[in-house]
Amino acid sequence: MTEQLPRPDSGGTYDVVIVGGGPAGLSGALMLGRARRSVLVIDSGEPRNAPAAHQHGFLTRDGLPPGQLLEAGRREVAGYGVEVHPGRARTAARDGDGFAVTVDSGRIVRARRLLVTAGMTDELPDVPGLAPRWGRDVLHCPYCHGWEVRDLPVGVLSTGPLGVHQALLFRQWTNRLTLLLHTGPRPTPEEAEQLAARGIAVVDGRVTGLETAEDQLTGVRLDNGELVPLQALTVAPRAVPRAETLASLGLEPTPHPMGLGAYIDAGPAGRTSVPGVWVAGNVADPTANVLASAAAGSAAGAAINADLVAEDTRRAVRAHSGPFSAASEARVCELVAGDRRHGL
Repeated sequence: MTEQLPRPDSGGTYDVVIVGGGPAGLSGALMLGRARRSVLVIDSGEPRNAPAAHQHGFLTRDGLPPGQLLEAGRREVAGYGVEVHPGRARTAARDGDGFAVTVDSGRIVRARRLLVTAGMTDELPDVPGLAPRWGRDVLHCPYCHGWEVRDLPVGVLSTGPLGVHQALLFRQWTNRLTLLLHTGPRPTPEEAEQLAARGIAVVDGRVTGLETAEDQLTGVRLDNGELVPLQALTVAPRAVPRAETLASLGLEPTPHPMGLGAYIDAGPAGRTSVPGVWVAGNVADPTANVLASAAAGSAAGAAINADLVAEDTRRAVRAHSGPFSAASEARVCELVAGDRRHGL
């Protein structure tokens, strides 16, 4: 008969608590659950791609509604004993060798390791009527939505230095493209030549609102009253990582080098500068799509298990070797400390 691993009770300690139950969090949970780790996923139910009707670019899952992917993921991880708790993790604090995580209900759960995959929020440009159409005909990623708006009249709302880059990128999907300068900088002479060569129109003036008919985008209105006919509008939202839990551990967001907002800086497989804490998905990479986020979560899960294996092995060696080894280990620590005091 196969030995069943003990599951933590309400006062016990999980091997890993995962904050965020999106593609990254559930992929990490799947790897850890299959590694026979006790895992708790805390999920607030606010996926970044919730406004979108379908997700794209995920091999074998292209066109699937985002909620269906998460539902299937939760079923899969449950088969390996992973627990999913609906709620929000508020704070995390060092608790001995592990962590104590406080959720919005006031409950405190403990873990040996922490994986944060809480994602990010897209901070949209302040244009009346834009936010309600986000994920429908107001878009940002050509790889996520470009095929769906191919050959349609598309506008690129420039709000920063990446406006021209975004316009040139979307030109791959449609030749009916307009760069709306809005609050972005004017193109340099070199950029203006590139836009002209690709047949991309450039329109001055601020966008003051969106025009619709029968719940479909028909254009944008400029501050001079002009209407620019469009059927889709692309924007560059600012990435705001959901890093409340990480902030309580001293991990603050880093400005993104491409001006996309902020992210949590991490090393290989998502290991952060705080020992025992990993990150994956959009909280660490605002440009990651669903597939990339899932891959990052999987890599983080494997890395965390390897880290726990190393710790379990150290503990087993100490227990196996007995008091003599423990005393010897303590003496070695004293000698090392002495060497450090003498600058060796």
